Amino acid sequence: MQALLELDCIPAGMELFPAADDDQWTLIKRVIDDCDYYIVIIGGRYGSLGPDEKSFTQLEYEYAVSMGKPVIAFLHKEPGKLPAEHTEKDPENAKKLEAFRQLAQQKVVKYWTSPADLGSVVSRSLVKLIKNNPAVGWVKADLLPSKATTEEILELRKIVDSLERELELSRTSAPKDTEHLAQGDEQYRISFTFKSYEGANFYRSTIHHTTFDASWSQIFSRISPLMIDEASDREIKRALDDMTTEVNIVPLSERAEFNGFTIIDFQIDDNDFDTIKVQLLALKLIAKSVKSRSVKDTQNYWTLTPYGDSYMTQLRAIRREGHEEPSPKPSEAAKSTST
Repeated sequence: MQALLELDCIPAGMELFPAADDDQWTLIKRVIDDCDYYIVIIGGRYGSLGPDEKSFTQLEYEYAVSMGKPVIAFLHKEPGKLPAEHTEKDPENAKKLEAFRQLAQQKVVKYWTSPADLGSVVSRSLVKLIKNNPAVGWVKADLLPSKATTEEILELRKIVDSLERELELSRTSAPKDTEHLAQGDEQYRISFTFKSYEGANFYRSTIHHTTFDASWSQIFSRISPLMIDEASDREIKRALDDMTTEVNIVPLSERAEFNGFTIIDFQIDDNDFDTIKVQLLALKLIAKSVKSRSVKDTQNYWTLTPYGDSYMTQLRAIRREGHEEPSPKPSEAAKSTST
């Protein structure tokens, strides 16, 4: 008892409780239910018998184990050396005591030989038991929340749960207010320029203006990986210029008017670049990054929204063979038209 009290524990041994209207076994179970830990000390006697001719001590132990309570048994190391008045005289009960010792040793068990030794073993063992199995414990009544506070906490919990469900839905479903906007496989005509020069005469290159069609899924699929963390206007523009080059360089090179010419420097129109950013913002696929940076850095930086991250995964993740791709690849979807 002293060892437990020094550890700020409240002992709840059955010998501490007065007689009650409840029958003894009902009271025992109620006390165990209210406890955070269960310890049993097994000496040389089996104890008074309860139902099924088992000692109440063994019944307590088995009930605590069945209720999932952290348990630890303290067994006398040499029960045969105990004084006769402290040992079991009934042969049948002596066998039950030995069986109980065997049962207790299937869980955590420590051994002791004297009262002082028992107190020391209890202190060390219980500190470790509490550390490995943190429990609720007891609090002072004036620290308990009031009924109004409890109701407010429950109401706030409902709000949090609702918001968490909405957030999860926002990751996988298109926002409701974007149905009227062009998206997915719908096409957008992008204007761009490129240069051509004959032979090695790079400095006498000619600038050409033309257009090609790309789907919104194709555009987003190309630039979204850049924004897993964040990407600047310059990085996104470069990625779109590269996409424009890959889609158009072969069809344009095959045209008769460019026979013998080198084609370079594909760049999408600045106005179309801005329109792409606005459209992806409106579709809630991207958002402006809020990371702090140097005052000298005047570029805009962009990052994916939770929905944008989910949609990028749908577009870019590699699927098993036989599973249909969610949208056409850039080289399959784009069409170049001359102006």
